[in-house]
Amino acid sequence: MLGPMLRRELLYRLLRGPHGPALLQAVASDPRIRQVRRAIDWIRSHVAETVPVAELASCAGMAEATFRRHFRVATGMSPVQFQKILRLQAARRLLLSGRDVIRTAHAVGYESASQFSRDYSRTFGRPPSQEARQLQPRAQAEGTA
Repeated sequence: MLGPMLRRELLYRLLRGPHGPALLQAVASDPRIRQVRRAIDWIRSHVAETVPVAELASCAGMAEATFRRHFRVATGMSPVQFQKILRLQAARRLLLSGRDVIRTAHAVGYESASQFSRDYSRTFGRPPSQEARQLQPRAQAEGTA
């Protein structure tokens, strides 16, 4: 259960260390990683859209199985998990800016506010409505400071 988090922490520390730029350059020069990067860029620019993995693989110019494997190597998660995390991070930013939970859910591509709340709670440890109440006063205080 802790394996993926430990792996991400290790990668983060490696990339932030003295050899990080060289490691990043070595990874960035891999043509498969560049292909996956095209799909990642597309996901980021279309965060509210649900895109089948087959279309992402096509965007990257790979077979679906190959794409899934290289995507996991590049990001540490599946394409679907990656899309969900990006959506939830975008939602958190919207909640911080004062948008209500239902509008936020729809803005980031969720059709069901209850599914959004479940996913949000699993990811961030508390429901979006509770988080919005806590984040908004802090954001307002930082804006006046």
